[in-house]
Amino acid sequence: MQQTIFDILYKRYTITKPIRLIELFAGYGSQALALKYLGVEFEHYKICEWAVKSIQAYKDIHFTDVDIEVNKTKDELVDYLYQKGISNNYNDPMTKEQIKRLSEIQLQTIYKNILITHNLVNIQQVKGKDLELKEADKFTYLLTYSFPCQDLSVAGKRQLMSDTSTRSGMLWEVERILFECKELGTLPEVLLMENVPQVHGEGAIQDFIKWQNRLEELGYKNYWQDLIATDFEIPQTRNRCFMVSILGDYNYTFPKPIPLKYKLKDFLEDEVDEKYFLSQKMLDGMINTKFHQYQLENRLQNVGGNIDTLTTSTGERCPHVIEVIPSIPIKNATEKGYLEATEGDGIDISGRMQYHRGTVQKGKTQTLSTMGGENNGVVLDDLKIRKLTPRECLRLMGVRDKDIDNILKNQSDSSAYHLAGDSIVVNVLMAIFKEMM
Repeated sequence: MQQTIFDILYKRYTITKPIRLIELFAGYGSQALALKYLGVEFEHYKICEWAVKSIQAYKDIHFTDVDIEVNKTKDELVDYLYQKGISNNYNDPMTKEQIKRLSEIQLQTIYKNILITHNLVNIQQVKGKDLELKEADKFTYLLTYSFPCQDLSVAGKRQLMSDTSTRSGMLWEVERILFECKELGTLPEVLLMENVPQVHGEGAIQDFIKWQNRLEELGYKNYWQDLIATDFEIPQTRNRCFMVSILGDYNYTFPKPIPLKYKLKDFLEDEVDEKYFLSQKMLDGMINTKFHQYQLENRLQNVGGNIDTLTTSTGERCPHVIEVIPSIPIKNATEKGYLEATEGDGIDISGRMQYHRGTVQKGKTQTLSTMGGENNGVVLDDLKIRKLTPRECLRLMGVRDKDIDNILKNQSDSSAYHLAGDSIVVNVLMAIFKEMM
């Protein structure tokens, strides 16, 4: 461990008061799950989430049995939800006509979910006063913001953060809200940002520095680091940038990696519906048929040499024969044109395997996308390939089965995949928060 100048200048930050959690761009509330799994005393104080499916999932997990009465007409519900700016596609607010087409029961459900979850809904409409930062002497206000990354990620449009009309430009709405809080005389004590590593990559780095400077103007000390899920007991190659900002002169140190003892197969369901298995047409498009050593039936190969650790069934030494683990040759942009996938390996099944090198992950899965099962597959013990199920994707985001049950009861497969891919690995958040406790 290397000591930095901050370790000498600033006292280590520790949370000593009950937490009031404010989750901007909340999703289904990974930050809240992390605090719950740690057993930390906290309050679901405010969230800001405009996507109808995410709001439903948040309610189902964190306010499972809560219900309220609705005393509004259908027209009043339509007006309320239109003014709030709900979204049904994660990208744009619904038009009034779209909202009118919903049934009265659907309108009532969305309305109730917003009230129950203390939801401010649309970040562009939120004011500093809406955070209601009061009794700061009694509570620690922890504000998290995982603003959309579509304009930053490699797979996105690369429009970066400077353009406030882009989704990633929503970062500057957070800036506006914080400066409004400052004018009111109170700021959240701790901020936590999460985003793709491209947030500090070429093209975006100046905006990232600008953002840190703005936070410093408000009195925050900033600490950031890229953390990968495989360092925190989750076999998923999900790498994300986290920034902890603490109000005042305090030091923060990011958690140390934990050796990965789990493999992808530890997160799989025992029984899976046939609909998740790949068709022969999909398999034919993935497998490199020129792989001349591909023989599922032949497990033995004469390799020569002097290997004397193996024996035959009669106990005699067998120096020239080793067992070859059966594998599937998956197309890949390598010199050979394939990578060998064996039982328990994660496979990119999106159709892009011929164009990049990350097709096969040994014992892990690639970063889960919002497409989930359409992109992420796994090799089974009989060398069949299937998609990951929604439950498996949520497990790979660190969500526990009881909470997954609550998510899935009101979500289709496609929406559950989107929720998982758009979220934060709970184990990583737990490690980050634990360093503050």
